Amino acid sequence: QVQLVESGGGLVQAGGSLRLSCAASGNIVVMGWYRRAPGKERELVATITRGGSTNYADSVKGRFTVSSDNTKNTVYLQMNSLKSEDTAVYYCYARGLIASWGQGTQVIVSA
Repeated sequence: QVQLVESGGGLVQAGGSLRLSCAASGNIVVMGWYRRAPGKERELVATITRGGSTNYADSVKGRFTVSSDNTKNTVYLQMNSLKSEDTAVYYCYARGLIASWGQGTQVIVSA
C-alpha cells in the first residue's frame, strides 16, 4: 500500500500564498490534490502524471500550480492569490496499482 506524507497548509490571508507537499512510497503513475470544503463534496484540484501532464479544476487555473519531483516521488501544490472559497481540507492523492489518499491538511483563507 502506498504511504503518503503531507506537509504545508495553515492559515493565510486572502491574496496570499501557500505550498503543499506530499511524498509517496511505491510506484506512482499519477499524483495530485483534491479538497473538501465545509458542507461540500470532495473535488479535484489538480493532478500530474509521471510524464508531466497536468489537469486543473477550472476554479484554480491560473492561480495554482501542481508539480512533481519523480526522483523523490513528491508532488507539490503552489497556491497563489488564495481566496476564501479555497478554504478546505486538501488531500494528497496517488495512484499506482491502487489509489491512495493522504490524511488531509487544512487550508484556511481569511477574508
